Amino acid sequence: MALRRTQKQKLYRYTVYAVLIALVVWAALATNWAKLGPLFFNPEVAAKMFPGIITTALFNTLWFTAVAFAGGLLLGIFLALLKMSSIGPFRWIATAWIELFRGLPAILTIFAIGFILPIAVGVSGAKLGGPVVLGLVGLILVASAYMAETIRAGLQAVPKGQTEAARSLGMSPMKTTFWVVVPQGFRIIIPPLTNEFVLLLKDTSLLFVVGTLPWSKELTNFARDATTQNSNATPLIMAALLYLIVTIPLTRYTAYLERRMARQR
Repeated sequence: MALRRTQKQKLYRYTVYAVLIALVVWAALATNWAKLGPLFFNPEVAAKMFPGIITTALFNTLWFTAVAFAGGLLLGIFLALLKMSSIGPFRWIATAWIELFRGLPAILTIFAIGFILPIAVGVSGAKLGGPVVLGLVGLILVASAYMAETIRAGLQAVPKGQTEAARSLGMSPMKTTFWVVVPQGFRIIIPPLTNEFVLLLKDTSLLFVVGTLPWSKELTNFARDATTQNSNATPLIMAALLYLIVTIPLTRYTAYLERRMARQR
């Protein structure tokens, strides 16, 4: 007897579920929990990380992310407007900046700002703000390049009728841009900017390349040092859980915004 289309779909779906469950059960049974537990899930080692992992590491991670995001956003808006300018040199400068910092790995940009820039200007890194400031400047440069393209796409997605209506009311080009185009464009780019915040949150782990101080350790660096001190990988698992606690709500919020904007469109 031939199965109907809906029955075939149900059979296929149940088969996929059964295979996935079987794989999970097999992985759970095949794992050497007796050896894995003490090395990666040691409660005593985890307890010793508090409160420092929260008050220092997590706080620094969020603070560094917020500073890099704010700086990258402001610089990204400026670069996006330059790239949309009718003046050729402005477009060329913005394009070169964006292509440069999007093309380089973030860790190389941070390294260049932390070590090459002080040598180039003949000033010690301490006089330029120290490793934390130099590392954040590197993150801001990287974030600005990615945000600039996101912002430009959002601004260009605003219907031209909005600009024409504002100009017909007597608004200058600059007022039209900042009071009409930019606010509407930002409604469009909120989801991708949220994703950029999540990426920056993880990229703060790259600040170790310019050096850290005891008070400036972020999650990954804090967990790495704790792992070395305790000869145990539990701190890395703790850091991973804290990253997930912060990033999962942000990614779900981004998905909600995308669905909401799709319904509005």
